[in-house]
Amino acid sequence: MLNELCTRLAAQDAVLVSIEATQGSVPRGAGAWMAVFADGVLNTIGGGHVEFQAIDAARKRLAGLPGDNTLRYTLGPSLGQCCGGAVHLRLERVTAADIPALEARLATRLTPVALFGGGHVGKAMVKVLGLLPFAVTWIDSRDEIFPPDVPANVQCEHSDPVQGAVKQLVPGSRVLVMSFSHAEDLDVVAACLARLRQHDDLPTIGLIGSATKWATFRHRLQERGYADAELARITCPIGLPGIHRKEPEVIAVGVAAQLLQLETSSQP
Repeated sequence: MLNELCTRLAAQDAVLVSIEATQGSVPRGAGAWMAVFADGVLNTIGGGHVEFQAIDAARKRLAGLPGDNTLRYTLGPSLGQCCGGAVHLRLERVTAADIPALEARLATRLTPVALFGGGHVGKAMVKVLGLLPFAVTWIDSRDEIFPPDVPANVQCEHSDPVQGAVKQLVPGSRVLVMSFSHAEDLDVVAACLARLRQHDDLPTIGLIGSATKWATFRHRLQERGYADAELARITCPIGLPGIHRKEPEVIAVGVAAQLLQLETSSQP
């Protein structure tokens, strides 16, 4: 979205509408933004009448008409929204000269995810994670497995043996293990546990599979010297509980939702 904003700004000015502060229940939080051009709107601050009114105010600024650069809306019956909160908006005209500052200011912090496995579920995961605020390193021992086009936030990496990539993961990576081979899965999980012993910098390690698969893995990892407290760091099966369908796309949505849920719960 930011790349599209910068591309369009190179050709025409816009008014950037951003949420400076919120109170109570609101559709989107502080930092959300939209860019209003003469011929279109990019991104959203939450929709509804507040967004319509903000677009109207921004278009007036583009036309050179006077008006306040800060707006406050209470989300009550008068706006047809019953959230009950309030939003404070800032309007600012931006041009091509502002692109470097906007790139620094609006860049989304992407959470690192290491995805091991390029099979059907792995491919479905990439499609879903490509739409979300994650920086994905997609790893497989088969170099030819990766498609020619992947989302901008996905980087493909060939690693043979596949578990060798674990040492190079960005600290804080959320790890998803779903290779074509149970033997590879076991080696990747073991490598993650070894890294946890040294650095304790992988917040989430998820392994695709059933409770039966995890029971087998648990026994083999115990034989490699890992204690129950260490094995408790592994999540298997992965995905939100209660979703029983097995299509790759369904699994991918459930796993992505679980990652987002864990992300939210870890925020202060």
